[in-house]
Amino acid sequence: MDYSNAQLTMTVLMTPDKANFTGNVHGGDLLKLLDQVAYACASRYAGKQAVTLSVDQVTFRQPIHVGELVTCLASVNFTGNTSMEIGIKVIAENIQSQIKRHVNSCFFTMVAIGQDGKPSAVPAFIPQTPDELRRHRGAKLRREMRLQYEEEALDIRSSRAIDITEN
Repeated sequence: MDYSNAQLTMTVLMTPDKANFTGNVHGGDLLKLLDQVAYACASRYAGKQAVTLSVDQVTFRQPIHVGELVTCLASVNFTGNTSMEIGIKVIAENIQSQIKRHVNSCFFTMVAIGQDGKPSAVPAFIPQTPDELRRHRGAKLRREMRLQYEEEALDIRSSRAIDITEN
């Protein structure tokens, strides 16, 4: 299979309408952009619409300034039956000085949706390059941690229900 559609690059100019009260780009505007990038990467890879299931490890490393170019480097890191982990690295670039900074990283879990509106199978992603293998290993580990967290949270919720009825 040709995996050239497993990566996507999108660059956007940060305009004044995206500013927060300190004059930097508002985190919510960046999250919206990241969701759009994850959608574009997942949908192109799967050849179907996709919806966001979860967002993990959004790390705002540095502020993004109005007037900077923001480049999002997205890649499919892992696929399940209907889901895909999309990793996104965000680079901010000062247009005048051409200085680039790694300002954000995150992982979106996207689910492919068929024409019937239900989750739909996606092509299996088989990593080929050393970077793809590294990202794939990380994605598997994050998936295992998410599943373990969900299981533990369910245990806690069910134990609270018992505690509430005992009081």
